[in-house]
Amino acid sequence: MTESDGTLTVETEWIVDDPALVTPAWMSAALRRGGTDVEVVGLRHEPVGGGQLSSSHRFHLDAQPGGSPAPASVVVKLAAGSPEGRAQIAPGYRSEVGYYRRFAPGARIRVPRCWSAAISTDGRSFTLVLEDAYPSRPGSQVRGATLPQARAAIRNLAGLHAPFWGRDGLADSADWLRRTDEAGLGFLAEVFAATTVPFLERFGGDLAPADTDTLRRTAELFGRWGRHVGDRHTLIHGDYRLDNLLFSDGTGTAPIEVMAVDWQSLEVGFPGRDVAYFLSTALPPELRRAHERALVGVYHDRLVEIGVPDYPFEACFQDYRLGTLQGPLLAVLGAVYATNEPTESSHRMFVSMITNACAAIRDLGTLDLLAA
Repeated sequence: MTESDGTLTVETEWIVDDPALVTPAWMSAALRRGGTDVEVVGLRHEPVGGGQLSSSHRFHLDAQPGGSPAPASVVVKLAAGSPEGRAQIAPGYRSEVGYYRRFAPGARIRVPRCWSAAISTDGRSFTLVLEDAYPSRPGSQVRGATLPQARAAIRNLAGLHAPFWGRDGLADSADWLRRTDEAGLGFLAEVFAATTVPFLERFGGDLAPADTDTLRRTAELFGRWGRHVGDRHTLIHGDYRLDNLLFSDGTGTAPIEVMAVDWQSLEVGFPGRDVAYFLSTALPPELRRAHERALVGVYHDRLVEIGVPDYPFEACFQDYRLGTLQGPLLAVLGAVYATNEPTESSHRMFVSMITNACAAIRDLGTLDLLAA
């Protein structure tokens, strides 16, 4: 299922647009494609999440009696929504399918096992057959991460960054893989400045004056960010936040384990963006202030353990400081350009993200770094 060159080959027989079209024969073939030789003789499914542009369904499987055992359940993720919406998000669909097909085998980050990943020529339809991580559950941006969850997540993130650290030609290794260079970040600065206005009109009443001021100053200085974050690159998740992480309970003596999902924002970029985006949005300011150096240390130790050379801790912490602009960038653009109808839950999520991120920007002096 891996790619031999930078293109995504099209295999239409592995693409479905309706979970009702998944038959026992199709599921058997998809599992065999991914290395599990099993005969599925019965299945049933129910939705387990998704939105306007993608949907996920848990399939409960019955294997042929006396044959090889099948997984008790798998998750099938599909494209959803209108043709216009799908066309808009097609680069994200390609990124997710491309990650599982090209990069997941060489990464050290924990993700669901993928038996099949397929996408159409126009990028508007895709199908993933993934390991069901139940009973692991997604984190909650509003509740925030516990310290054990934060440790597990930041260590897991190093498993994505380290294998691709500084690799030459990484952006050219796949024609669907994005790389946001200084010019690209300059363009984003214009978009960010324009969208900050409607964001504050909508959320400003729920923000402290200090956060409003920090957000405005971030928009003013964002155009300088690109020149500070071009020295290092690796493969980055791009949206490494609590809602995209599945956590085990970690009851008793068992450690908490985490899986990363939703790879539609994958790109070649500055590793500090992922680190800071997670720590600055997932943790309440008090908890982050008390433990951020130790948590960045957990990430750094794992990088070194996997084999990243010549990267002292203080350089890693400086990159974390520089990366904090990822929080307001994604919160503002996510809120303003969301296709879903706003809800009370989404409102609280965006307020939490921007409040935590702005506090981190102030605490870490990020804007002073950009202004210097």
